[in-house]
Amino acid sequence: MYDQVRPGYPEALFDDVVSLSEITPDGRILEIGCGTGQATVPFARRGYRILCIELGKNLATVAQKNLAAYPQVEVRNIAFEDWVTQENAFDLVISATAFHWLDPSIAYKKTALALRYEGAIALFWNEHVYSDASNGFFEEVQELYQTLAPQLVKDDEPPLREQEVPNKTSEIEQTGLFGEVVYRSYRWDATYNSASYLNLLNTYSGHLNLDHITKARFFHAIAELINTKFNGQITKGYLTTLYVAHVL
Repeated sequence: MYDQVRPGYPEALFDDVVSLSEITPDGRILEIGCGTGQATVPFARRGYRILCIELGKNLATVAQKNLAAYPQVEVRNIAFEDWVTQENAFDLVISATAFHWLDPSIAYKKTALALRYEGAIALFWNEHVYSDASNGFFEEVQELYQTLAPQLVKDDEPPLREQEVPNKTSEIEQTGLFGEVVYRSYRWDATYNSASYLNLLNTYSGHLNLDHITKARFFHAIAELINTKFNGQITKGYLTTLYVAHVL
């Protein structure tokens, strides 16, 4: 389910990572928090050797299945903090919508140690942003959160405008471990019917932890809103942000 409904990443991003990082065709990649391998496959298809670190046992199992066709890719089920750093072993370190879960005081240092001379870090995230095509759905659904699942209000605030998405450039540069950060962003939309949107919500930890009765009522109300007022489908806006920097 997670692998089917979670948004992927624009193909242009992977081309930009390769170009900006200057990784050679025989380069080696370390991926932190590979999840089910959504961001891994595009690099694996390009022939790169990849070591994936994934904390979640179930996610790592799915990733291993998704990446079975690529023998040059290894998935290890371990926390990045517990992984014994292979120093100067990688040309590129990537992390897709995962790096923010780590303690930055640990994560950046371990990343820098793992990189070879002139190696690069590439961090990217999918952020939910406002889209004209949503036709006010995300503003209207707030009423359902407030009345049926108030404990989740903080998890589904109205979407940000593109210019409101926090920029992580200074965080990376202030570590003193990396050079100038190159920033790229990619704006795109995804369309969901009521069933696929509920499946997406069901991959979020807060929604998963709702008790059975609350979830049933809440999800039914969301589906009814989509089907009756939004003609059976809604559009969600995404901004994918990318940060690439070379190790000093």
